[in-house]
Amino acid sequence: MSQTITRKRPIEHDDLLRIKLFSAPKISPDGATVACTVTTLDAEANVETSAIWLVDVETGNTRTLTSGKHADLEPVWSPDGAWIAFTSNRSEKSQLWAVRVDGGEPNQLTDVPGGISDHCWSPDGTKLAFVSRVGPEPPEENEPRRITSIRYRFDGIGFLNDQHKQIFVLPFDPDSAEDGEARQLTSGPFDHGDPAWAPDGQHIAFQAARFEGWELDVLSDVWSIHVNGGEPRKITESTGSWSSPVWSSDGTELLILGSSDVSRAGYANTEIWRVPSSGGVPESLTSHFDRSIGDQMIGDVPRNQADRLFLDDDTGAIDFLASDFGNSHVFRRSSDGTIARIIGGERRVGSFNRLPDGRYVFSASTPVEPGKLYVCNADGSSERRLTDVNADWRAAVELASPQEIWTTSADGTDIQGWILRPPGIADNVRLPMTVQLHGGPLAQYGNGFMHEFQLLAAHGYTVLYGNPRGSTGYGESFAGDLIGRWGEADQPDVLALIERACETVGVDEDRIGVLGGSYGGILTNWLLGH
Repeated sequence: MSQTITRKRPIEHDDLLRIKLFSAPKISPDGATVACTVTTLDAEANVETSAIWLVDVETGNTRTLTSGKHADLEPVWSPDGAWIAFTSNRSEKSQLWAVRVDGGEPNQLTDVPGGISDHCWSPDGTKLAFVSRVGPEPPEENEPRRITSIRYRFDGIGFLNDQHKQIFVLPFDPDSAEDGEARQLTSGPFDHGDPAWAPDGQHIAFQAARFEGWELDVLSDVWSIHVNGGEPRKITESTGSWSSPVWSSDGTELLILGSSDVSRAGYANTEIWRVPSSGGVPESLTSHFDRSIGDQMIGDVPRNQADRLFLDDDTGAIDFLASDFGNSHVFRRSSDGTIARIIGGERRVGSFNRLPDGRYVFSASTPVEPGKLYVCNADGSSERRLTDVNADWRAAVELASPQEIWTTSADGTDIQGWILRPPGIADNVRLPMTVQLHGGPLAQYGNGFMHEFQLLAAHGYTVLYGNPRGSTGYGESFAGDLIGRWGEADQPDVLALIERACETVGVDEDRIGVLGGSYGGILTNWLLGH
């Protein structure tokens, strides 16, 4: 009896549109269900559509809560677990909606001209805080624009039109289908973000740079404001770049992210700090951990939208993401100050959440896997897959696995990189090579999924990518070596990686191309010019 063998096909340009993307997992208050969004791309209509999925933590069974005909994003559970608030473009501009978890039509909660982001429920579920842009109406298309600020345009937003992000509070009545009236709490020509409700439900902490000339500075503070309005109160009483407040359960302290070493112009590690909610000087809790907090990896597929800190009030432990030697992992700082890796592996853990029983739900991608959702024990063991939304696509497409390399730069510094070759090609076959330089430069390449790299390999190229000086994941000194030395410090690292690649696999040395975006484009020009 003959057996039919289906050959996989090479990856194509349009596969970028076939890959499904999912967001960070949000855990229901009872820990039984995960909410996330699954996004698909429609090339013909030139739109993205996203549906909210509910995933059973024990069985992995899924059901769709919203239709997937719109961009339904950022699901957040109500404290009683009965509702999910989310943003949607159902009424063109992004607005806030709510839908019952047991089904039904979503209710539109807002109709604000500046759109919605950063929404969160009050502890009693009777209010929602959110961020929206406030300011003059933008000019009509092709009309002249009057620019009055150095920050007048931003990636992913476009022209800012002298609009600033302000924090609003919206009453929520589950028995009414009518949207309440949103009330603006903050004001002034400043951007406000990261709203976080105090446990008493009477105050909201947030991040802002509320001083003249903030557009040209890296400083910011954490503030608090009463839900009834009034003047904000500054909590951080020392110079730094502070953000992402998380309250302790008793409301006496806040965890924040940031750096006090502003002289390093952003090259200092982002650390976890503790500060009294009454105000005070932040105290670093991770100064001995020589990594920046957060997932710093670059990829062209994952949509993680990750929360960066989780506080276990029972034990005082803090869970967080950090990038380390080409991977992104979950770490835990115990109450005694020790830091341990909880979820590791040769992969990018892009987001995670803790269940009430101490287990974790997390998303992860690898160079040959765009992303899955997993659950594991509190110590990272007994890992189990919950979702595999790209299983059919992955079964049809042949993907290449990278080879890790290390080299030594001219000054003796160790540099990490990877080589990606066409699937099945022998190492001694000489191929043209593209050298990929990442942007940032405070970022890293590594063991996440990159459609671009896979596509180049499928077209017969050796793809070389790595992390020269200025990259994150190797310590503050490694990143800081680039201060005032763009091109000078990292060019030798790139050349050393090229030399090691040519020693490791067959490379047509007459056909080596260099390319990069953002800072990677700057370094590309530097290499060509020197």
